[in-house]
Amino acid sequence: MAKVTVDASLCTGCGLCENTCPNVFKVEGDAAKVISEDTSSCDVKQAADDCPVSAIKVEE
Repeated sequence: MAKVTVDASLCTGCGLCENTCPNVFKVEGDAAKVISEDTSSCDVKQAADDCPVSAIKVEE
């Protein structure tokens, strides 16, 4: 299972990650946060690639 982190200092809270992986990410206020370590239900790499400010890091 991949380890996913969001750099809150970079995140703009656009919500693309939450749209791609609603079981993993949630936008709260001005930034997204990881709400689940279970990344098996979605493509977190796609969410990271879609992030316009590269705030999401995925480690295998």
